[in-house]
Amino acid sequence: MRILVLGGDGYLGWPTALHLSDRGHEVAVADNYARRGYDHELGVDSLVPIEPMQVRLDAWREVSGKSIKSYYGDLVDGEFTEAMIADFRPDAVVHFAEQRAAPYSMIDRRHAVYTQQNNVIGNLNVLFAIQQVDPDIHLVKLGTMGEYGTPNIDIEEGWLEVTHNGRTDRMLYPKKAGSFYHLSKVHDSHNIEFACRAWGLRATDLNQGVVYGQETPQTARDVRLATRFDYDAIFGTVLNRFVIQAVLGHPLTVYGTGGQTRGLIDIRDTVECIRLAAENPADRGEFRVFNQMTEKFSVGEIAKIVANGYGGPIEIEYLDNPRVEQGEHYYNVRHTGLVELGLEPHLLSDTLIESLFRVADKYKERVDVAAMRPTVNWRHAANPLRADR
Repeated sequence: MRILVLGGDGYLGWPTALHLSDRGHEVAVADNYARRGYDHELGVDSLVPIEPMQVRLDAWREVSGKSIKSYYGDLVDGEFTEAMIADFRPDAVVHFAEQRAAPYSMIDRRHAVYTQQNNVIGNLNVLFAIQQVDPDIHLVKLGTMGEYGTPNIDIEEGWLEVTHNGRTDRMLYPKKAGSFYHLSKVHDSHNIEFACRAWGLRATDLNQGVVYGQETPQTARDVRLATRFDYDAIFGTVLNRFVIQAVLGHPLTVYGTGGQTRGLIDIRDTVECIRLAAENPADRGEFRVFNQMTEKFSVGEIAKIVANGYGGPIEIEYLDNPRVEQGEHYYNVRHTGLVELGLEPHLLSDTLIESLFRVADKYKERVDVAAMRPTVNWRHAANPLRADR
């Protein structure tokens, strides 16, 4: 297959491109390198050094003998987006190219507007480009489990059968997003579903849980192929933060009571989910939704897993929660679709033992301790951070 990976320079986009290339697909990547710009804006950096795109591409060609084509441009530019898709003529488009951090979207008005404009308009341009170039192209779009929020009922895979006043219908599962970033993903999902219904497009929306891990079999083949390891309070995940705090001997900082429960997935499973979705496309006119997660844990449980996995005396520090979210809640998610396609999940404890502590220890001298403290409060319309660390 010919597969175009949008956001191919990012934490997930880059290892996904390598995984697909390694499995025999003809791959191209596209990026505007905005994610590297966020680091400069915020004064932080990936724990693991990452190489420029051309160095990455050259390194992959050296170790694998395979080439990946690269495009530079912004999806908000509709003409660029259509020209790129027309040039590469993909069978599938994998769309990672969005601002992905909830805290970033909550800094202030400017960051909220940027997030929604970048994400929603870019996604719309992709939909129009596919419709114009070849409506048979399969869109594989990265969504988020955060679209659903934490409802007091089971979370289905995208759709819900509802009976009301004696009548029954199948409708998109209700959304209750927790940030302006998550809301942008909700808008994306609705726009994609409409495009499938109106234009007969085929799309798979992958509502992904929190991703952990930094290595895949492909990125481990050469240090130049490494992907990001974000740990700061804006772009880092709670698991990455806990791992680094454990390695440094610092208390693990838990927001609120730690009862917030989330779905998690190993990065090796993420790239495999993309492959499975791409190789088994949705039907024409179908808006297919998979909940892309493999396990669920509360934040408090994650802290205990990290502390036990590290093996040393680890303290837990409970901070006032800067987010607006339920501290304790019901959380039961259906996530069978990808397993039925062949996914064989990795387990969180395995990944911690195999790589996360090792990677954190190797690069611990690069840690900016202050960057791990929360600075963005959901209850404020403008935060003191204002992206000028």
